[in-house]
Amino acid sequence: MRLRRTTAVLALGLALLCAVPETGPAAAARAVSGPGPAAVPEVPSAGRPVPAGTVTAPDGRTYLADRHGRVLRLRGLNLGKNETVTEEDIARLAGDGFGLLRFTVQWERLEPRRGRYDTDYLAYLGRVLSWADRHGVQVLVDWHQDVYGPAFGHGGIPAWATRTDGLPFEPDPDDWFADYFQPAVQAAFTHLYDDGDLRAAQNAAYAKVAATLRGHRSLLGYDLFNEPFGPVPGDPADPGDRIEASAALERGRLAAMYRRLIGAVRSADPDAWLFVEPTVLVGEGVPTSLPSFTDPRPGADRLGYAPHYYDTAVESGADWDTGSRFVENYEAAVGAYPTAHRLPVLVGEWGPPQAVTPGNAELFRRQVASMDRFAAGWALWYDCRARDGGGYCAYDTDGSPAPGKQPAFAPYAPAVAGIPAAESYAPGTRTYTLTLTATRTTRRAWTQLALPATAFPDGARIAVSGAGPAVVVNDGRGTARVRLPAAAPGATVRITATARP
Repeated sequence: MRLRRTTAVLALGLALLCAVPETGPAAAARAVSGPGPAAVPEVPSAGRPVPAGTVTAPDGRTYLADRHGRVLRLRGLNLGKNETVTEEDIARLAGDGFGLLRFTVQWERLEPRRGRYDTDYLAYLGRVLSWADRHGVQVLVDWHQDVYGPAFGHGGIPAWATRTDGLPFEPDPDDWFADYFQPAVQAAFTHLYDDGDLRAAQNAAYAKVAATLRGHRSLLGYDLFNEPFGPVPGDPADPGDRIEASAALERGRLAAMYRRLIGAVRSADPDAWLFVEPTVLVGEGVPTSLPSFTDPRPGADRLGYAPHYYDTAVESGADWDTGSRFVENYEAAVGAYPTAHRLPVLVGEWGPPQAVTPGNAELFRRQVASMDRFAAGWALWYDCRARDGGGYCAYDTDGSPAPGKQPAFAPYAPAVAGIPAAESYAPGTRTYTLTLTATRTTRRAWTQLALPATAFPDGARIAVSGAGPAVVVNDGRGTARVRLPAAAPGATVRITATARP
């Protein structure tokens, strides 16, 4: 959605954050919930593992897990908002080591006329998922809106579903986010939440897409509503009024929307993961007031939490203040809700517009490290080639990582047979290290490594310590797998990949 935040929310991610002491690392080595161990060892495979359940570690963090009980760690990019996604796009994403696509879908494009679904658009969505199937990429379908939709010059909810009560709309040419506070936009959101016919139409649209896409191996699930917003009674310039309105929305209208959209998707697809987003203020560091949600599917819930991770001052053009403690305070603010409800966290959007300045480059580096501490995965905003080295693009004009954004392209472990403890990559020595705590799963499943050519242009050597003899399968094409049949539960295991000379 990114361009620039209004000054009305500037610095909320700093001044209004609740500082809480950091929690320590996991103190024990066994998972306390999640899928049972596999009956037989997994065999090495070129495909990406598919989330089938969750594993909750002793420190309270909940991870996505596959059917073997391996912890899954998703990294990817956003794509599809303003361009048509091609198979080449998905192949490039996978080739750069990413395993997740957060794919923008807009209701206005699905149903441009009330009751008339665009069959070409549905076919396009199916093609994108089929390409993702082929290239081993997981897809999170992002039901996207910005400033409600095309009636206000943006994208998302159809014009025919926009009711303004005749109230004024005067767009701010310098600050698009300020448009959310316009009376006509506030009215449109109120009607979407409250009017029975609009609720029914939205439910039907979600069910239609779910019925079209169900069954794809690549379908992770749905981000149910991008950056939800709503009526803000009182003074929009008053931080107290905004936070109070946000909390009321999350407890009331937004929670009700999520409950019915969960039901709508479940009417067509019992297996997709469903992620709820907090309001944009929560995504920038103000603790959420969302309640718990129930998944009507048979078996264990498949629900998750998808906050965004932006610093408002940086979005407004400032270089990041390295002494602001934004990262530490953000982690503290977003942690309680998913821990209390045992939800995996997937950060759907994050990243500064550009990372060429010293502060922004440091923010980017710290955010990558930060999300390893609290999230099961993330999708950087945005998969594009920068025209001038700026913007939110992950890539520069020559197709290389954009300046300062190289940490997003670092090696990582998409699947860990055990509990991840720490992960690092030293570009100077081209050395990647993964530390994990062994569990019973460690002996019978493979830990998978993504070793992209950006880090290891000539391949990598793999070494293991702390687990006895290891079985290593290194395909030389950007992936490697390690199995540790002698690892004792509770042992600390270190896996190191170093660049071949």
